[in-house]
Amino acid sequence: MGHTCNSVIINAPYEKVFDISNDIPRWTQLFGGEYQKAEVVKKEGNKITFRLTDDEGKSWQSWRLLFKSNYLAYAEREEPKFPFKYMKIIWLYTPKPEGVELVWIQHFEMDEKAKFNDEQVEGFINKHSKENLVIFKESIEKACK
Repeated sequence: MGHTCNSVIINAPYEKVFDISNDIPRWTQLFGGEYQKAEVVKKEGNKITFRLTDDEGKSWQSWRLLFKSNYLAYAEREEPKFPFKYMKIIWLYTPKPEGVELVWIQHFEMDEKAKFNDEQVEGFINKHSKENLVIFKESIEKACK
């Protein structure tokens, strides 16, 4: 199994941090060009089903549960799952004196037919998560000025 955990402190009000970070169409900007498209397919209560298309043109669908009053968002990749067996993502929001700590936890297992193994993908996710969290921080703080 692969597991990553990365975080950043965003100097902005919690409401804004939560709302902007969970604005799916905005992910084309917030993820630094990692996604060509980020489209909401359906909204039902606190559940958002969405489709992402990466910079190589590959698309997949995921769903996300928003628990704003509990400072939490939870997501899973749906179809196609490949190259993963599963991908589960938790975003935790913790108010701090200097802002909101946004923690990204990703728990996954790669399909045995995938090009890369769990350890290799952990390295890739950690690198990109750290870069993307900086973009989240800068973008959200700028939007809140």
